[in-house]
Amino acid sequence: MLWQRSANSAILLAGIFALIVGVGVARFVFTSLLPPMLEDSLSISFAGILASINYFGYLSGSIFSVFLKNIHTKVRFFRLGLVICVFSSALLGLTDNGIIWLLSRLIAGFGAAMALVVGSSIVMLKLKSINKTKAMGIHFSGLGFSIVVSDLIVRAAFYYGSSWQDAWLILAFVGAILACYSGYILTFDKQPDQRAEHHGFERSLFTPMVVILIIAYFTEGVGMVVQATFLPDIINSLDGLVGYGGYVWLAVGLAGIPSCIIWMRLADKYDSLTMMMVALALQIVGILIPVFSTNIFMNLLSGMLFGATFIGLVALFMNFAGQQSIKNPVLIMGAITSAYGVGQIVAPLYCVALINYYGNYNAALLLTAVIVACGIVLLAFAKKHHLSHLL
Repeated sequence: MLWQRSANSAILLAGIFALIVGVGVARFVFTSLLPPMLEDSLSISFAGILASINYFGYLSGSIFSVFLKNIHTKVRFFRLGLVICVFSSALLGLTDNGIIWLLSRLIAGFGAAMALVVGSSIVMLKLKSINKTKAMGIHFSGLGFSIVVSDLIVRAAFYYGSSWQDAWLILAFVGAILACYSGYILTFDKQPDQRAEHHGFERSLFTPMVVILIIAYFTEGVGMVVQATFLPDIINSLDGLVGYGGYVWLAVGLAGIPSCIIWMRLADKYDSLTMMMVALALQIVGILIPVFSTNIFMNLLSGMLFGATFIGLVALFMNFAGQQSIKNPVLIMGAITSAYGVGQIVAPLYCVALINYYGNYNAALLLTAVIVACGIVLLAFAKKHHLSHLL
């Protein structure tokens, strides 16, 4: 079954593997490796720039994905994205040249967008005879697995005496194996429905609900990226918690694995907009905990809340967006992810500026919490005025 391209189990597994490669190896493992790289030669300012340029590449890929008209073209760029994710990660282990690192993180972001945005739309289109809201929750659990798997590989590499450069190469090797399976399964052997096969840019899809969804997802892009980039260093900077950052980051991934399935089931039972608002509110609590507490258990809770909400929010937003154009889910998925990407570019830059000015992360975390709160207000407005009837 796991080698049959039409089997739902194989499609979901391939989607999870694609997320591990695109989101784990090409993006989030940078967070796991940030503390040892900072101890070696990397500065916090350059780390922020690398994070922003990675998200700029992600934004570029998200925008590019909106204009992919042919399903087979999407498959080709999805596969290309997986190759880029593996190659760009290997580069970080082979050189310490700053220019190459910037270019590597840029193309890694593009590859991640192909793996997440285009890959997720392929998964949604290929799944047959199944509750897609619940099934996509299983697919997006790959975001949690991407953190856990990549972090455990890093820990294993360090346990056996490897350097952070070796860790990048090991991750690239594992990513290459997983990418082969995903690239094999997530394709279309036969011509799909003509409407899914070829489509143009449809402005009529951008209803008031979709516009609000785009802006709200921008605020979540800001809320996600601060902790996704700096969380281990945030924890290590707290009094008495030096060395605990890695454990909190692992808690993020562990909490994220079941979160997608839980949030998507809740969305199926209640409604997606309500669950988005609840998740954003919980995320704000997680963002603020390091500002007011140095207790290890409270900060582990912060990590768990972050993992359980930001991964769940990706699933909620992406699935809800995809349903607005079920025959062409990549269009709205790409549009909201573009806004998400803008937030991810902006956030590391203002974080670095505030960190350098105040000497800690508190101001950056407080500002981030305010921005995420704006997302709740937007979604509440959409729900109150019943804009969904305009879809």
